Amino acid sequence: MSFVNEIRNRAQVSRGRAKQKVGRATNNRRLRAEGLADRIGGETKQLGEKVKDAGKDFRGTFKR
Repeated sequence: MSFVNEIRNRAQVSRGRAKQKVGRATNNRRLRAEGLADRIGGETKQLGEKVKDAGKDFRGTFKR
């Protein structure tokens, strides 16, 4: 996983958590939903990068 993508994805997760907390504090459903979407999107991107890296490692095992 590239360092820049990792930081970008973690920032998205953090923004999502912050939006969710503010939405809960202000009882704003839209903000809570946006925060949830941001958080899940960032976590999904992180998982995709990890799978991609695992595939590269696996493919590299069989090269001579």
